[in-house]
Amino acid sequence: MPTTLRIATPAGHGLAASLYMPSQPPKKAVLIAPATGIGRRFYHAFAEYLVGEGYGVLSFDFQGVGDSLTGRLRDCPASLVSWGTNDLSAALDELTRQFPQATSHLIGHSAGGQLPGLMPNAARLSSLLAVAGSSGRIANMPASYRPRAELFMRVIIPLSNALTGVSRTDLVGMGGPLPREAGAQWARWCLGRGYVETGFGREVQEHCYDTLDIPSLWLNASDDEIAVNANVDDMLRVFSGLAPRAEKRTLIPAEHGLGSIGHMGFFKRGSQVLWPIAAEWLARQA
Repeated sequence: MPTTLRIATPAGHGLAASLYMPSQPPKKAVLIAPATGIGRRFYHAFAEYLVGEGYGVLSFDFQGVGDSLTGRLRDCPASLVSWGTNDLSAALDELTRQFPQATSHLIGHSAGGQLPGLMPNAARLSSLLAVAGSSGRIANMPASYRPRAELFMRVIIPLSNALTGVSRTDLVGMGGPLPREAGAQWARWCLGRGYVETGFGREVQEHCYDTLDIPSLWLNASDDEIAVNANVDDMLRVFSGLAPRAEKRTLIPAEHGLGSIGHMGFFKRGSQVLWPIAAEWLARQA
């Protein structure tokens, strides 16, 4: 069982985290960065698998999500920008404190793979593995899915923000409800081009998307209507420092004996046949 931690952040709030220690001191440690609105417990089985492969692992909840929510959600100031600049960076600091002799690697799910370019300490990472990581640009999504995404981003998020003070993303099965600014930025960025690039020069004043230069693997699924190949390419265009040597792989469910993978399925216990892909890639990294 993991150890529960509270990570202090530069912004003054704490993050709930789970620490997974292997039986021997690891040479590599993995930070699991969650998708938007998804709590760290969703990744528990995957984290245990990595520990069994000899990796040290730390998972956490972004501010305003899961056990990192304190007080009322409508009063939470968290945004996608603060998740990247503050929360991800604090979690990486804790990972390196817990595993000082190990190299640090990030496995990011959706937003967890999109936001590392905002981390002031991202240069300490040795690799990035992004699962369902893409720009999420609505214009690139399949025509059959696009009306649902448009309704979500153009109507549900702004309307729920105005009426309740929080983004009711849970109403359409997109994780739990979000702090209003996190939801508002999510909508703006997915309606734009290049996701976080939409905020460059506005809410994003500093970043390392063009300078971060580490090995990266981008996994998406053929039945994922959000992280389609065009959106993976759109995100890699923004990660211009990563792009020259980035690896991409599209997973086809039937080839792995699975009925579906979609945007969320990679980390589910029933998809553990996919997990050696991540472990074997990590094993090849420095």
